[in-house]
Amino acid sequence: MNSADHIPNLLDGIGVSLAYFGVGALVLAAGFVVLDLLTPGSLRHHVFVDHRPNAAALHAASALALAIIVVTVMVNASDALVWGLVDVVVYGLLGVVFQAVTLVILELAVPGRFRDLVASPTFSTASLAVAATLVAVAAVNAAAIA
Repeated sequence: MNSADHIPNLLDGIGVSLAYFGVGALVLAAGFVVLDLLTPGSLRHHVFVDHRPNAAALHAASALALAIIVVTVMVNASDALVWGLVDVVVYGLLGVVFQAVTLVILELAVPGRFRDLVASPTFSTASLAVAATLVAVAAVNAAAIA
């Protein structure tokens, strides 16, 4: 390929990267909003202002879990840009739904109320269990996509 052909291809690649990044970021933001709705108080405040360790563990696991799904979809998405972006939105939001359902099931199935631990200033091992569960659900979801 000569340099005259390389520049337009590079610019196209940058545009595609920006489009996928934007859609992926929107999925991650949607995941944060849903997680915030499922936890008591403001998750953003618990994590970034009050530095609550259980809230941070939950947020970190949720972000990693959704990233696993988004990256898997991007790697396996349609070659057509618009359909590839649609794939990321659909499967990414499905991942958000799976996380929400998982959290509701955990809230109902485990003893105590994990929701009450989110605002606690004391670290709880339960937050690690929930975090691992979110990542495990994402890994299963990603395998189903691939």
